[in-house]
Amino acid sequence: MDSPAVTQLFRQLFRHHPACQSRRNLATLATALRDVRRQRLQAQELPQHHQHCRAPQQHQQQHRNYVARGRGGESSKNPHNESNWQQRSEVFQEDMSKEFESYPLVTADELRSRKERPRRVKMLMRDFVEDSLYNPNYGYFSKQVVIFSPGEPFNFPALHDELDFQTLLSKRYVEFEDALDAVSPTDTRQLWYTPTELFRPYYGEAIARYLIANYKLTTYPYHDLIIYEMGAGRGTLMLNILDYIRDVDPAVYARTQYKIIEISTQLATIQNNHLLKNSAARGHAQKVEIINQSIFDWKTKVPSPCFFLAFEVFDNFAHDVVRYDMSTEAPLQGTVLIDDKGDYYEFYSRSLDPVTARFFRVRDVATDGRYKVPYPTSRFGKWLSQQRPLPGNLSEQEYIPTRLMQFFDVLGKYFPAHRLLTSDFHWLPGAIKGLNAPIVQTRYQRRPVPVSTPLVHQGYFDIMFPTDFQTSEAMYQAITGKLTRSLSHEEFMRRWAYLEETETKSGENPLLTWYKNATVMFTV
Repeated sequence: MDSPAVTQLFRQLFRHHPACQSRRNLATLATALRDVRRQRLQAQELPQHHQHCRAPQQHQQQHRNYVARGRGGESSKNPHNESNWQQRSEVFQEDMSKEFESYPLVTADELRSRKERPRRVKMLMRDFVEDSLYNPNYGYFSKQVVIFSPGEPFNFPALHDELDFQTLLSKRYVEFEDALDAVSPTDTRQLWYTPTELFRPYYGEAIARYLIANYKLTTYPYHDLIIYEMGAGRGTLMLNILDYIRDVDPAVYARTQYKIIEISTQLATIQNNHLLKNSAARGHAQKVEIINQSIFDWKTKVPSPCFFLAFEVFDNFAHDVVRYDMSTEAPLQGTVLIDDKGDYYEFYSRSLDPVTARFFRVRDVATDGRYKVPYPTSRFGKWLSQQRPLPGNLSEQEYIPTRLMQFFDVLGKYFPAHRLLTSDFHWLPGAIKGLNAPIVQTRYQRRPVPVSTPLVHQGYFDIMFPTDFQTSEAMYQAITGKLTRSLSHEEFMRRWAYLEETETKSGENPLLTWYKNATVMFTV
């Protein structure tokens, strides 16, 4: 690992990111919670509706991130807070036209065998993001990620309220990382949590009830219950689902097959060594298959009916970036240039690659031309935009989910009888500038470091996009020919979870109040 360089890099990040402290981590959250608890105790004589007051934004907006729960600070919006090794300004950039003409265009697939980050190349934005996140040798998910496990499931009915849950969660979070540091200390550990881990086993059991009910309504007893899961992490969801089916419906369990598709060799190894061992202890050994490959390399047709699970997967699918000519509204596609020093530059071309061109065609047909764009469409809006000082000739960036479209292609071509069940974020706090723009951040010394560009040191930053479910759902229907329905996270859990298992003494239910910015989409 390039420890000296990485240490210097992150020191530079913190020197230029003083405002990032506003993203509180769980280690510092406990202190704040104790202060709030004291205030709550002092206010016990106030009317009941004041006793459980809390900062609404902190509790209303949930997102997967390493240690933060609240809104991002101003650091993610202020370009002057970026480190000095990133390409930052949109004006007065060094002229790299000659390099752009001479450097070869490479793809993420071509870089898979490389152990060093590329230089003197150019690549489409989706390939840059794909390489940053998934390169087998230096990608974020290949080397950096640790998934938090809280240990024993939380006993929610024994907790007074959501504040108690947060206090206990922050305590376990610190203990979990302390134990990791005792074995292998590092300043750059990327640690994040998922609803599957936080609400184990109740979250997985809700998914299992959905699967059993829909399986019995459709293909039982003529076909087996075949479940594919992408991005299974530690495999907790798999174990919770199989445990529940085995205990509640042995007849369905006898016909259940569970297959994990895992792109990360590191996670696949953990799943093979750890999860299969646990599965054997619980009697699931013959039910589980772990397939270590990218879903985009899938070439085997699966004609049998199956359920396809993808939880918090879309947010890390690579996106292309486009900007629009403000006079003609024609799109220009973004390309990333990496020079001989490892600095990044963006170039925009009117020539669209076939994948991006097809995305525009499919989106236009699927939505009947009704979708968001990053520029004003009304006559007055266009006039108003031209009244600003030094109006630009290009719109803001739009990040388009070309990889998600290709995922729908795989489902339609190789899993023709599938039923998709997915959950992801329709909105993310602290996103960088642009339409459908991602959060880009890392951790250093247990503190989150947000930046305002996806052009960052490959492998050390999570690049996490929101999902426009209105457009994505329409494109899924157009590509696969299937019908869908979308619900909020809370609505889905109210239908399928046993809410008394996650309700605190005060009546607050973290399973419902957390992840307010998540949507669940499923095939009907």
